[in-house]
Amino acid sequence: MARSRLKAALPACLVAFMAPALIGASGSFDSFESRVLAVHNLERRQLGIEPLHWDAALAASAQRWADRLAASGRFEHAPRDGAAPQGENLWAGTSGYFSVESMVGAWTREKRFFREGAFPNNSVTGEVSDVGHYTQVIWRATREVGCARARGEEMDILVCRYAEPGNYIGERPF
Repeated sequence: MARSRLKAALPACLVAFMAPALIGASGSFDSFESRVLAVHNLERRQLGIEPLHWDAALAASAQRWADRLAASGRFEHAPRDGAAPQGENLWAGTSGYFSVESMVGAWTREKRFFREGAFPNNSVTGEVSDVGHYTQVIWRATREVGCARARGEEMDILVCRYAEPGNYIGERPF
């Protein structure tokens, strides 16, 4: 009897034992990139909007700005530099306390204040700041995202850059 239970449990034990190697062999399912994309694309999928794809150049741009914010202790959007326009979402919170899912989730939770219509009249509160991150996440014309984290003395910073940018006045997010 014990031998048959052991035989039955063996496949499950092998899968559990081999899982890290299998995940590593096909690319990490829990990488920063895949986790960021998963949270963004869950929202988009629920609305029938095409998923975002990772863009390394956007991620590098986001990393430069995240590092600058972390080093300076400031929290502000990047100035426009004349390059191709990019959308930008920023997040900051206590260092080492928040997961990537929580960080991006702060933006997607703005959905509770969202109402359909032309931007910036998408907030039930009347404040675009209550939905602006969310509308960038779900903006129909946005196809690519690149994000980066940086740790400052007291806070972690997350910067996501989007191409094409969203939140155009008079346009509908989706």
